[in-house]
Amino acid sequence: MQDAITAVINAADVQGKYLDNNSIDKLRSYFQTGELRVRAAASIAANAAGIIKEAVAKSLLYSDITRPGGNMYTTRRYAACIRDLDYYLRYATYAMLAGDPSILDERVLNGLKETYNSLGVPIGATIQSIQAMKEVTASLVGADAGSEMGVYFDYICAGLS
Repeated sequence: MQDAITAVINAADVQGKYLDNNSIDKLRSYFQTGELRVRAAASIAANAAGIIKEAVAKSLLYSDITRPGGNMYTTRRYAACIRDLDYYLRYATYAMLAGDPSILDERVLNGLKETYNSLGVPIGATIQSIQAMKEVTASLVGADAGSEMGVYFDYICAGLS
């Protein structure tokens, strides 16, 4: 896992240079949004179950996927879906705090699409539920933090597409 600070420093170090103005500006921006990101992460952590519950209600609960024969039918499959959504929310929050999506590649996306395809998990419905989580989270944490979190939800969706 990398964070915004490490990414900037590594890029300069590879070139054997001091940080230039662009690098300093990236760090300044990261630090200026630090308090916003920490408050958002605390709010998400305190409300994670509610975020997931509302996202499922918005995107999946009243669709064919939860009826007999659907991929979320049976308690076990439903629980697996909820578990996965919790996992995506948690790791998107980590990425938002770090200001870097690399943890999503390492811990979430690496092989996920292939696994879902082999298990018959509907990727479209998964993306729909992640987008719903993005909306619910933004309404909870506000527009600025919601926009920042949206970057990482979108990153997960793009990785699944």
